Amino acid sequence: MQYEQTKSLTEGEFKRLFGVKRQTFDEMVGVMRQYIKLKKTSGSPKLSREDQVLVALQYWREYRTYFHIASDWGVWESTVCRTVHKVENTKIVQEGSVSQEKSLFYKSRIQKL
Repeated sequence: MQYEQTKSLTEGEFKRLFGVKRQTFDEMVGVMRQYIKLKKTSGSPKLSREDQVLVALQYWREYRTYFHIASDWGVWESTVCRTVHKVENTKIVQEGSVSQEKSLFYKSRIQKL
């Protein structure tokens, strides 16, 4: 589900689908935009910044393979892999509010096992 399609979701549906609140998602996108400004990049991205964050959230939330996510988004597997790693390497996960929500998510997954 691309970013434009998520605009019609309620807050509850968005959180159920991606595992974070919309406000947290907006903060993640803001951090991604700052990260890209600081880093020199070449070429144009296949996915918008919002879609890149959604791909990473989908990967973390559902534990689907890069292949399955790539087929949903219409990109190559390597694009999904690079996107997830790019999002993980930004300060979003390392220092942001997402790290708290993500760690709670992982703890709940471990407890279920």
